[in-house]
Amino acid sequence: MRDRPIYLDGHATTQVDERVIKAMMPYFTEYFGNPSSNAHVYGWEAQAGVKKARDAIASAINAEPREIIFTSGATEANNLAIKGVAEAYFQKGRHIITVETEHRAVIEPCEYLQSLGFEITFLPVEKNGLLNLELLTKTIREDTILVSVMTANNEIGVIQDIEKIGAICRENEVIFHTDSAQAIGKIPLDVQKMNVDLMSFTAHKIHGIKGIGALYIRAKNPRVNIASQIQGGGQERGYRSGTLCTPQIVGFAEAINIALKEMEQENQRQKNLRDYLWQELKQLDGIYLNGDLNQRLAGNLNISVEGVNGSALLLALQSQIAVSSGSACSSTSTKPSHVLKALGYSDELARASLRFGIGRFNTFEEIKETASFTLQTIKTLRR
Repeated sequence: MRDRPIYLDGHATTQVDERVIKAMMPYFTEYFGNPSSNAHVYGWEAQAGVKKARDAIASAINAEPREIIFTSGATEANNLAIKGVAEAYFQKGRHIITVETEHRAVIEPCEYLQSLGFEITFLPVEKNGLLNLELLTKTIREDTILVSVMTANNEIGVIQDIEKIGAICRENEVIFHTDSAQAIGKIPLDVQKMNVDLMSFTAHKIHGIKGIGALYIRAKNPRVNIASQIQGGGQERGYRSGTLCTPQIVGFAEAINIALKEMEQENQRQKNLRDYLWQELKQLDGIYLNGDLNQRLAGNLNISVEGVNGSALLLALQSQIAVSSGSACSSTSTKPSHVLKALGYSDELARASLRFGIGRFNTFEEIKETASFTLQTIKTLRR
């Protein structure tokens, strides 16, 4: 019996890498100044740390440093992007397109705008979780001001064809936003090649700390305008006022640097672990893979289990495996996953799902133990 369960909820959050903590520590103690203070060395030291981090984060997505705006996380970045575009462009049009399988941090800001008189189109997805690009093209209208499609899904891990979606938006002169919270540091991202105008991401999905994220805002070809949502001191080019937390920003950049450096090797390792887990689990009848197997994050496996109660399954697993049935933001809800419902699943099958999020610190021994215990648990519950 383990003292603590095996952690396999890496899409909810990840263990902070010690190298990230080490990079942050001097900015809590020695370089503690306010990066907005221009009159003395303490401010200059903090400014230097922020500048270096901003440069590194911009480079990671092929952006310019001035296009990176720091936020408290991807949720705030999504809200700033969606509400900011709506407020800045409402005279041009009030139609926004997004997808049924988006994170609640995109869906709920859209629903809020809907209550203010904007028209929101929530596009369905194919059974594999991918967006039909012909449908997207047909849905764009003259008054469409924004399309928001997440890069990699937080539940089923499927990766959308962002480059093609971006090209469609660019051709139709529509602003394109993508929530890349689950994608940054896991797959290559290039805002120029992908024709992305706004991109949200965060640190804690890639072994950084919670409470820090960023929004990329295109500055040219074309320049994108958004209305700020937090006013005050004018920090972050006026888009997002508030004193910057230098240690978090430095740690964010370090997390991205590590992830990019180890991406190829780590993706292959995680894919091997995921594929082993799937091969073991699918030996049982009535176990379904959710989402496209090939066009998905290396560390993601999402399954639905026939013939068991979803709550009972999670309860039976939790002593040995820390795993979820869907988004951490919805983990207390008794409603079935809106993502799996969008894939056409029944309420019962959508509730009886497991999301395995494999991370940097998981071992083959852990995955082997997970497969064995999960199979044993499903058999027991079915009996």
